[in-house]
Formats: sequence, structure tokens, C-alpha cells
Amino acid sequence: MGEFGDSIGTAIEGGLLGRAVEPRAGETADHASGPVTCANCQTVHSGHFCPECGQKAHIHRSLAAIGHDIMHGVLHLDGKLWETLPLLAFKPGHLTRRYVEGERAKFVSPMAMFLFTVFAMFAVFQIVGISAPTDLPSTAFDTDQSSPFRDQLRKEINTREQERASLPGNSPRRAELDEEIKGLNLVLEKNMAAGVGEITTGSFNTGIAFLDNKLIDKWKKNPGLMVYKLQSNGYKFSWLLIPLSLPFLWVMFAWRRQYKAYDHAVFITYSLSFMSLLFIVISIISVVPGGAGWAAMLFFIAAPLHLYKQLRHAYGLSRFSAFWRLCLLLFFSIQFVLIIFLLILGVLGAY
Repeated sequence: MGEFGDSIGTAIEGGLLGRAVEPRAGETADHASGPVTCANCQTVHSGHFCPECGQKAHIHRSLAAIGHDIMHGVLHLDGKLWETLPLLAFKPGHLTRRYVEGERAKFVSPMAMFLFTVFAMFAVFQIVGISAPTDLPSTAFDTDQSSPFRDQLRKEINTREQERASLPGNSPRRAELDEEIKGLNLVLEKNMAAGVGEITTGSFNTGIAFLDNKLIDKWKKNPGLMVYKLQSNGYKFSWLLIPLSLPFLWVMFAWRRQYKAYDHAVFITYSLSFMSLLFIVISIISVVPGGAGWAAMLFFIAAPLHLYKQLRHAYGLSRFSAFWRLCLLLFFSIQFVLIIFLLILGVLGAY
């Protein structure tokens, strides 16, 4: 119940953040007939909103209005969302181009959509039980094949082998030693296969003092806590993916001066919003019996296809131009951005 409550709170938090950056122009409004007197500033006016203070002409006073305000103000369930979602899913390039060219009032802004979908994605992850393990022991990450426990096992095996070698061939003690050595070797093999060991900064050293002394040392002492920090910081700092991705996209269109950095930022933000929605769908399908394979197939088809369509129609590219840029994004840019993002999260967790 606690995790479910946390997930609902996470979704509402994302909705409120999205609401904070979303302009209200273009939303569905209540209709007012004839001149009315604003209850807030006493201005007589006609229309849906007071021209002086902006208050709605029609004032709700019912419990249903409270539910409407929650759904409308927190979850963005208004006309703008239903205009935006179909285009985001099936015509992302057209949505990106139309928003960049000035059609703003009828669509949810890229940042508001991004904030809501990212927080909703992590909320759904919590609901379906998808999370990184946080109960890792302090010996869960092994960067070499040595640890005090393994060294002791090898020492015991060596001692018994030496004792067996010194005994005559018909000694009954040799059979006992054979069984003991066999058992110790089995324990050692299982220990190594399970990856149980110990991080040693001497065998895993970046050469950067603050990383070796802070980041790696904290992973060594408490990996469970560090994994939890990565998970909790993941959605809080997910917006970093936008500025990290921007230089790569700008380079691919550097000789096309008609496309500005703003165009690329809108493209990236809407693309990340769709990916968040895609992960929500995939996580729900994956918990259905036999749905893991379908979820994987959906990801490997939908993600590159959506990116290709958005590239082609947002920038007016030919099929070949969109394809080589897609390959560059998939096999280089996205992976590089994710590595940088995870390193930033690791440093933030350490400090």
C-alpha cells in the first residue's frame, strides 16, 4: 500500500509541475451568455473570462467541480491533451513542426507533457513493481577475483591438497580429504558465479581523485543506498536529458541554418515524452502472463519507428536523410547521452 501511495503521489507531483509550466490558453472553458459581473473585481464583461483579473465568468459550486478541478488541473484532462496525444503517438513530426511554427494554444507544451509523462512513468513502475534492487550487500559488486572469503577458501583447499600429497596411497584419510576439497571447490565456484565479492579501489581506479575517493568508495560501502539514489534521482533530474541531447542533434543539422536550437529542444522533449508513454505501456504489458515478449517486440519496433517518423516530418527530410540520422542517434548519440546521464546521477548520489 505504501508503494502504491508513493506512485500516486509521484504522478500527481508530475502533473502539478506540468501544470506550473503550461499556459492556459486554448483550454476548454465554460460558456457564459450575456454580460456578467465578475465576483472577484466587480467588472461587468461578456465572455468566458474577466478581462481585468482573468477569473472565469461561470463559477462552479458543487462537489463535481472539485473532481473536475483535480482531473483538469493536475492530470491535464482537457481539450489540449486530446489534441496532443494522438499526434504525439502517430504523427510526432507534424506535432513538432506545428508547435515550432506557432500553433501553441491547442497543444500541451513540450515541457509540460515531458514532466507529466516522466513522473507518470515512474509512478506506473512503482505500481507494477519495477524498481532497481536496493537491498544489495556491501559485497555485491566484485571488480576482481579476490576477496577475504575467497582467499580463505583457496588457502583451505591448498592446505588439504598438501596434506593429501604427503599421505600414503592406502591411507583412509585421503578419501576424507578428497571429499573436503571437492566441497570447498564447489563453494568457491558458486561464490564466484554469484558475483559475491568485494570492491577494491586499487583494482578499480579512474585516476580522478574525487571519483575514486567519493563515488567509488560509497558504492563499495553501501551499494544498495547508491542504487536507491540513482533510482530516486532518475526522474528528478530526467530533464537533464534535454540539454545533454541538444548538442548531438544540433551537429546533425549544423549546415541547415533554418533549424534553430529551439526546434531541436522541442523535438527532443516531445520525443522523450513519447518514450515515457511507451515505457508505461510496455511495463503494463510485461506484467501480463506471457506479455514480456510482446513488450520487448513493441519497444524494438515502436521506438525507432517513432523516432524515424519524427525526424522525417519535423525537419522535412528525405527517407535516406532521416534513416542515416536515425542510425546515428540509435547507435551513438543516445548511448553516449545515457552514459553521461548515469555518471551525473552517480556523482549527484555520492554528494
